[in-house]
Amino acid sequence: MSTEELPPRESMEFDVVIVGAGPSGLAAAIRLKQLNADLNVVVVEKGSEVGAHILSGAVIDPISLDKLIPDWREDADCPLKTQVKDDHFYWMFGDNRIKLPGFAMPSLMDNHHCYIGSLGNVCRWLAPKAEALGVEIYPGFAATEVLYDDKGAVRGIATGDMGIAKDGTHKDSYTRGMELLGKYTLFAEGARGSLSKQLIAKFALDAKSEPPKFGIGLKEVWQIDPAKHKKGLIQHSFGWPLSNSTGGGSFLYHYDDNRVAVGFVVHLNYDDPYLSPFDEFQRFKTHPSIRDVFEGGKRLAYGARAITEGGYQSVPRLTFPGGALVGCAAGFVNVPRIKGVHNAMGTGMLAAEHVAGALAEGRANDEVVAYENAWRDSAVGKDLFRIRNVKPLWSKFGTLLGVPLGALDMWTNQLFGFSLFGTLSHAKPDRATLDPAKQHTPKNYPKPDGKISFDKLSSVFLSNTNHEEDQPVHLKVTDMNLQKTSEHDVFAGPSNRYCPAGVYEWVEEGASPRFQINAQNCVHCKTCDVKDPNGNITWVPPEGGGGPNYEAM
Repeated sequence: MSTEELPPRESMEFDVVIVGAGPSGLAAAIRLKQLNADLNVVVVEKGSEVGAHILSGAVIDPISLDKLIPDWREDADCPLKTQVKDDHFYWMFGDNRIKLPGFAMPSLMDNHHCYIGSLGNVCRWLAPKAEALGVEIYPGFAATEVLYDDKGAVRGIATGDMGIAKDGTHKDSYTRGMELLGKYTLFAEGARGSLSKQLIAKFALDAKSEPPKFGIGLKEVWQIDPAKHKKGLIQHSFGWPLSNSTGGGSFLYHYDDNRVAVGFVVHLNYDDPYLSPFDEFQRFKTHPSIRDVFEGGKRLAYGARAITEGGYQSVPRLTFPGGALVGCAAGFVNVPRIKGVHNAMGTGMLAAEHVAGALAEGRANDEVVAYENAWRDSAVGKDLFRIRNVKPLWSKFGTLLGVPLGALDMWTNQLFGFSLFGTLSHAKPDRATLDPAKQHTPKNYPKPDGKISFDKLSSVFLSNTNHEEDQPVHLKVTDMNLQKTSEHDVFAGPSNRYCPAGVYEWVEEGASPRFQINAQNCVHCKTCDVKDPNGNITWVPPEGGGGPNYEAM
């Protein structure tokens, strides 16, 4: 059926359309209704339910939540029950580790006022609060297209058609997507959002910013022996098992019901095509100081997600005619703190305040420049400015020298309000950092024991990932020949290793290896969209509701 033969989409009109029911999108929706109860606000969410696609550490700084819902601590239904009591930082090496003294850490790194919990459950708690204010939330509907008016301004989004077969034909269940039209549209898609990526390119929003930078965060939730549980303890580390030239580190958080969240972050500007972030994570858990925590315990959940790491320098222009970027769609993670929720919510609220002001003036589909002009002087901008050089110093000088230099830079920013380094550059995008495979040696990762360390497929099973199999592959390869001549022949097929879900395989078939995409395994981490050395793979949303169904991540 050609485009001309497609039935017209039904449309609905709102004051504000929000794409993504994560912390930034829900904070924006709630704040809009707090400011003007008469506004018509809709949130569209690609996950099967609110929270299904949400993954974060998560140790949450409550600074933004305190502003949005001041009495949240008195709410018995709020899932944030565990406040940080003990905060440890380690340098790992070999079978040993060294605890860094607390006095060496700038106070901006202090976590004792923060709370440990599941960000997915926080979003599940926020969603009914938004609905009680009159916000409409539509989970299971992926926004797949930006709609523009005749002047080129954004006028809303369209959700994806449902019931399309893998060969592109329409099944009996075929249903046309909906048009959700708004006077303003806020894009809160999270890291490497598919529509946000298009908007950044269309409006050249990144013309004056550094390249975006990313990491991949892998996380498991365990229930451990109560005798080993230390509620309120958090610890972070850097060093082993990563080399000095590879940035990253771990987190381990003890919180409710004898649960421990353990995770590993690898900066995606690594150069070794044989490195596997998933296997480095599994190795980390075998360290003598870590393994004991999990022995006798049970792994409950697994997931992975790209993390924005560019910080202050990489934030693009946030506004364009008809809309704005909020949260990690623009990249507001504080890398040394491994925290972005407070800034995601903060930018959602800030955008809501300026959009509400524009609507009160009778404006529509223009550029809310005031939001763009305000964020650097807000709490979010000040948070990111102080730590702006930590990531580039780490990338340039490696872990052993870069981390101490980053700490020194944070101290001078905190004490004197300036940096000895000015504002450093990120140099090049993550896809351009891989070396040809001939410059490295293949890695022999230990075989998983099925008790502490695991394989990818059993891990994906715990993510509850599900896709309708008879649908078009949502991982688009632009040039399959380039994938063979470059990704395979030059870089030895790193997609098989950087993907944490076993999506990509090079199947050797005689003299002509075949690139196989197991799209049904995809946990929507979007690492492939970042790390493919040629930028040859594009992640787009599958049919609405597909992907992981994280229960408490």
